[in-house]
Amino acid sequence: MTPRAAAAEGARFHSRRFRSIKPGMARRSDSPGLAARAPGPGGGFAVRRDRLRTILALGLPMVGGMTSQTVFNLVDTAMVGRLGPQALAAVGIAGFAGFMCAAVVMGMSAGVQAMAARRKGEGRDEETAVPLNGGLALVLAVSIPLSLVLTAAAPALIEFLNDDPEVAALGGPYLQARLAGMAAIGMNFAFRGYWNGIGRPMVYLRTLLAMQALNVAFNYVLIFGALGFPALGTLGSGIGTTLATWAGTAMYFRSGWRGARGAGFLTRLPRRETMLTMARLSAPASVQQFFFAAGFTAMMWIVGRVGTAELAAANVLVNVLLVAILPGLAMGLAAASLVGRSLGRGERDAARLWAWDVVKVTAAAMGVLGLPMIALPGPILGAFLHDPEALALAEAPLRIAGAAILADAVGMVLMNALNGAGATRSVMAVSIGVQWLLFLPAAFLAGPVLGFGLLGVWLCHAGWRAVQAAVFAALWRRGRWAYVRV
Repeated sequence: MTPRAAAAEGARFHSRRFRSIKPGMARRSDSPGLAARAPGPGGGFAVRRDRLRTILALGLPMVGGMTSQTVFNLVDTAMVGRLGPQALAAVGIAGFAGFMCAAVVMGMSAGVQAMAARRKGEGRDEETAVPLNGGLALVLAVSIPLSLVLTAAAPALIEFLNDDPEVAALGGPYLQARLAGMAAIGMNFAFRGYWNGIGRPMVYLRTLLAMQALNVAFNYVLIFGALGFPALGTLGSGIGTTLATWAGTAMYFRSGWRGARGAGFLTRLPRRETMLTMARLSAPASVQQFFFAAGFTAMMWIVGRVGTAELAAANVLVNVLLVAILPGLAMGLAAASLVGRSLGRGERDAARLWAWDVVKVTAAAMGVLGLPMIALPGPILGAFLHDPEALALAEAPLRIAGAAILADAVGMVLMNALNGAGATRSVMAVSIGVQWLLFLPAAFLAGPVLGFGLLGVWLCHAGWRAVQAAVFAALWRRGRWAYVRV
């Protein structure tokens, strides 16, 4: 036998070996019970150079895309901040309400990414875009009727969430404008899941950069009335963001038609089995996203009961925090792809180790980003908050957020790794349970009831993220996610 033939035979043997593993005959390193008893991530704090290169090649474009998105959002916040604290509070509360409404379709991304990554790992490249077709169909079926109903209910929702008449008057039209882009948001998330799942995050990065640049341009023109357009204030911000979102959808379809037709994009209808699997994976993720967004909206409602200055401060705090934690979410999506492809090849132990290695890289990066939040809260917040009272209220919470950022690194990576393995129901249960049964009651008690204000709410927020990270770490070590069928 020639050396080339021997190598090919060895590859076939290992492929058959990994594909034939069943839960009852798992290898020692693949056993959930043994994985649960493992001492931890393994390998100390170091990450092998070749594995680090793989993580960075997949994760850095996502980090760049999400960081740019947040930076552009901060630019929008700075523009709205020039309209006054009521406008800033209105956009904050309405923005979270819009996120809550759109979360129902944003969860489709988890199903698309898990299935596309698994097909890629199985070597079925010609089928990787079929889950994307299913995700887009589900987004349209859900988002169109839902956005019509929610648009009519938007003014009443804002009035319920905040009792300041000026905030409600500004926030209602802004939310209606944002809801006009619900279908586009859902489709963009589905495309993001596909490109990240197959290991082509640069497509996502290029599209997001273009979309966010358009967002800033549209918002400037429509908020302040440049180039002969009327000055629409907060309404202009909502319209500009929606126009940019739809422009991004058009760019995604163009990229899909050019780069994914050979993988089945818009060339075939998903089979019934594919649609059922997509629904099974995406429904828990959508529910989790909805309750997560609803929880943040409830948090803003709690802060609003403390005061309008606190609400304006909280809006800026969240946007600044996203600059630091969205890289963690991006690296989590990289972990989801690496886990999904490893499981597609039958390499369960490799999937487990990929997640821990991504945790190490992410914790190091986010720890560095948290240092300015601890040391320089005043200069950071001063770029967005021009009201002295709101600025003073936000400084201590920002320090707390910077100190707690390592817990976010662990939690976000392992949450997305579990989603990438298809364990979306476990993620849903943990996320909803810890947020709604622990954090929100504690925040209401600490803030409005006991009088600790915004500082008390943010201490509870840090505790919530730490507990959630610990639970996700325990689930990952337990190892049952390795046997979910996708």
